[in-house]
Amino acid sequence: MNQPNHLPSQWEFAHYPETIVSLLKTKARYQPLHTAYTFLEKGETEKYSLSYQQLDEKARKLGSTLYKLGLQGERALLMYSPGLEFIVAFLACLYAGVVAVPVYPPKRNQSLDRLQAIIKDCQAVEVLTTSAIKANLEQSLVNYPELSQFKWLPTDNLFHQWNDPKCLPIIHKDNLAFLQYTSGSTGNPKGVMVTHHNLLHNLQMIQQAFGHNDSTIFVGWLPLFHDMGLIGNILQPLYLGISCILMSPVDFLQKPYRWLKAISDYRATTSGGPNFAYDLCLQKVTPEQMENLDLSSWEVAFNGAEPIRAQTLEAFAQKFAPCGFRKDAFYPCYGMAEATLFITGGKKPRTLNLKTVDEIDLEKNRIVEVSSEHPKTRTLV
Repeated sequence: MNQPNHLPSQWEFAHYPETIVSLLKTKARYQPLHTAYTFLEKGETEKYSLSYQQLDEKARKLGSTLYKLGLQGERALLMYSPGLEFIVAFLACLYAGVVAVPVYPPKRNQSLDRLQAIIKDCQAVEVLTTSAIKANLEQSLVNYPELSQFKWLPTDNLFHQWNDPKCLPIIHKDNLAFLQYTSGSTGNPKGVMVTHHNLLHNLQMIQQAFGHNDSTIFVGWLPLFHDMGLIGNILQPLYLGISCILMSPVDFLQKPYRWLKAISDYRATTSGGPNFAYDLCLQKVTPEQMENLDLSSWEVAFNGAEPIRAQTLEAFAQKFAPCGFRKDAFYPCYGMAEATLFITGGKKPRTLNLKTVDEIDLEKNRIVEVSSEHPKTRTLV
């Protein structure tokens, strides 16, 4: 059962919770039965959901166990498959004062060099994961003696140990919440230090810029170890106290229609991803599938994390207009892990702003607007 919830006005932000754990406590207290997260198996069928009360209870119990294990102030890698287990473990770390370091589970027989580099860089002492993932990596760990001797904690077993939810430390706004590692495409991955205050400030920015309110509904498929997935799809719904429907990135990639169908079925108002996600929908979603889509509820279709192509936006809007999609729903935005996540994107509601410029002048770092008939043009978002 979902209960209505109230977003703070400007003056109330001064008295808003100062940490993510106090935020979760508030949501669990005032809207305990409201569904926080729902995970779709194969991107189609509801596998399990957590209310704010259930989420808080699970995070507190696991957090108390981590605290009693003496992990407060330590770095711990979070290695989970897509699902709600990651969310519980992440919030448990925040409750226990453990610095969470989200990473994606390597595939069987995949190189563990990146994982080893992150562990060495952040000086992690534990890996929080599941029994299944640990078992899946055992063969690969043989070739990495340092990793094989590392302490791996399957949290599905930890729930059966001490779990007094009252045994938790006091968390302050300037405490380090987690380390967000960059992709490492130009070298070794680098960890960005993110405090509770950093998170709440950025979450407030997102809420105001995107025009979110207590009727917002999220659908997301982005990787949870990535800043856009973790902060944008997990913590922003928590900040708002609303519902988020999640699916695995693999399930989206295999069948992009699943993403749009979830938006349609759950009447989502906010969802998005990098530009390639919209290109995939253009390439893979068939006319027959489009007959089952109603995208009229989609108010914020954010696009970021890679270059945004005007051609993609125009083509997507044209193709899915018969499904109720509105071009002005597009929200091009820019962010980076070093700034927590969100940096700029304008303020909703607004119209999509595309400019046609002279390509030769653009190469000389000059912006000269021209008509579409002008030779050698480029359309900018």
